[in-house]
Amino acid sequence: MTISRPEVRPANPRFSSGPCAKRPGWTLEALSGALLGRSHRAKDPKAKLAEVIERSKAILGMPADWRLGIVPASDTGAVEMALWSMLGARGVDILAWESFSKDWATDVTKQLKLADAKVISAGYGKLPDLSQVSPDRDVVFVWNGTTSGVRLPNADFIAADRTALAICDATSAAFAMELPYDKLDVVTWSWQKVLGGEAAHGMLALSPRAVARLESHKPAWPMPKIFRMTKDGTLNEGIFKGETINTPSMLCVEDALDGLRWAEAVGGLKGLVARSEANLAAIAAWVDRTPWAAFLAEDPATRSCTSICLKIVAPWFTALDAEGQAAAAKKLASLLEKEGVALDAAAYRDAPPGLRIWGGATVETADIAALLPWLDWAFAQVEADARKVAA
Repeated sequence: MTISRPEVRPANPRFSSGPCAKRPGWTLEALSGALLGRSHRAKDPKAKLAEVIERSKAILGMPADWRLGIVPASDTGAVEMALWSMLGARGVDILAWESFSKDWATDVTKQLKLADAKVISAGYGKLPDLSQVSPDRDVVFVWNGTTSGVRLPNADFIAADRTALAICDATSAAFAMELPYDKLDVVTWSWQKVLGGEAAHGMLALSPRAVARLESHKPAWPMPKIFRMTKDGTLNEGIFKGETINTPSMLCVEDALDGLRWAEAVGGLKGLVARSEANLAAIAAWVDRTPWAAFLAEDPATRSCTSICLKIVAPWFTALDAEGQAAAAKKLASLLEKEGVALDAAAYRDAPPGLRIWGGATVETADIAALLPWLDWAFAQVEADARKVAA
């Protein structure tokens, strides 16, 4: 089938799932207030770090008695701080259904080597059996599978009267999805996802129950400096007031503040969620009328509105072996990049071949709409080439 080259291109072709598109209208001028060449422990820089914390808590509607801190090594650092500091007090269940949740399972079972650890897993496109989660065991999970496009529809599987901790990696969910803090105890994310900030800094949020675990539990393993959140059995409150463990980039801090101010201007969390859901809706309407593409998420209730993962279901494509499918999907993504209409839109390296289109709040729905005809055009080119080879 021949499809004419579309005339309209996305104004911003950046659909990467991390680092993600900057907020609409962003320029380098947004960083002009950065306190460069200053100690992050000085009064004014420290105030900016504290402002990131307070604005984030306010936009997310985080309970007043929760602590939120800026920590090293992006979301990965935040998650691993929680795992290394809090696990081991009781048994733990790990929910794994995509690449990063599988990484946390590896940390728990092969690095920490906890004897009483159960991995509850599912393949790409599905959620694991949530009914297996015990209220008396800690549970570690992602809220949104960044590499699978499968998110949790709710937290009903977490008991309100649980005696254990719920540790949630929310890196591609925070600021785009509602999070039920009454069911969570640890929540982590990074700056470079929904608000389009720069990389390397993580956010770690703790409920009072998580703080109690930190102050009552001493891990059996050595704790590196960047993981230490207590001193002599007491929480280091400074971490949650802008006194970072290591040296943060004040340039990145200024960028984070710019993103937070923009978030407030578009209606706070409600506005951010609406923008992301509109992007998902635009792609969903296109999938409904497109025979060659489908969501990787099998249940519509679990479709992510940020890391929107698509699989190719055309018969000629599914008839290929794994190597052929990977090559065809790579060619599709490369063609989109060559045309300058979608950068970094290939599926994650460990995921099934296909496309991954970031739909977080900084992405304009008009750009999603402009991209969709290009997907059809590019697919038609790849299909034509495949048929020539087959002939």
